[in-house]
Amino acid sequence: MALGMNEQDPMGAAPSADAIEAQARAVIARLPAAFRQHLGEVVLLVEEEADAETLAALEIEHPLDLTGVYHGRPIGEKSAFDSAALPDRIHLYRQAILAEWCETGVRLDDLVAHVTIHEIGHHFGLSDDDMHALEDAVAD
Repeated sequence: MALGMNEQDPMGAAPSADAIEAQARAVIARLPAAFRQHLGEVVLLVEEEADAETLAALEIEHPLDLTGVYHGRPIGEKSAFDSAALPDRIHLYRQAILAEWCETGVRLDDLVAHVTIHEIGHHFGLSDDDMHALEDAVAD
């Protein structure tokens, strides 16, 4: 059962990593084809929280302050010499997303969409305005 609005599971459990991943994949499925076709090699991962190395690299002190991150090179910066590089990855961090969901009262699916689009935007090298326009394009 997907929790769209600020509904709670009758058993009191927070949405799982699988539920958040399903919501993120639904967002990706609603992207315009021009974007989807360039995401085939990008790996989507939902983890409990960012690791210490990621937090240190971004100069973030607390894992609940990072809801997602893009690891890779934006499409416009790629070259033929990148073939041996790791695949681009979008990491979503469940605990930080749930904390922001509880703090803000934003619908969980809207929050997951926002974080997912933001990280996809980094893959494409989009500006914040472009990311907001893309977010509006996939809104239910």
